[in-house]
Amino acid sequence: MRTSPNRLVASVFGAVYLLVGLLGFVVAGGVGFIATEGGLLLGIFEVNPLHNIAHLLIGAALLIAGLSNTAAAKSVNVTIGAVYLLLGIVGFFLVGTSLNILALNTADHFLHLASAIVLLGVGLAADKATPRSVAV
Repeated sequence: MRTSPNRLVASVFGAVYLLVGLLGFVVAGGVGFIATEGGLLLGIFEVNPLHNIAHLLIGAALLIAGLSNTAAAKSVNVTIGAVYLLLGIVGFFLVGTSLNILALNTADHFLHLASAIVLLGVGLAADKATPRSVAV
């Protein structure tokens, strides 16, 4: 893992997102599963139970890939980075609507965009000699 930026980033981001998912349940007590407004994590980021589950799933995927091999980490970093890029952009249009089932707020969008930049940057630029794994 020391020689692969993709494995390191996937492992660190995975552990952080797992922790965020768990902590989210502490502040989202009493919030509806798909409520459009949620509890505040760290006093900034809105979360509801669905948002917390998404963090847990994303964290698990990143951590498992990071602990597996470079090709898996590279693929998961690029895939989740692309999803976060899309969510970061589209999310700005969801705030205040009934479609905001993840209880996203502006701070979430900027964090998702920052995550996307790091995950895509490392996934696309690092470990060039390692082909991305292909789903079978």
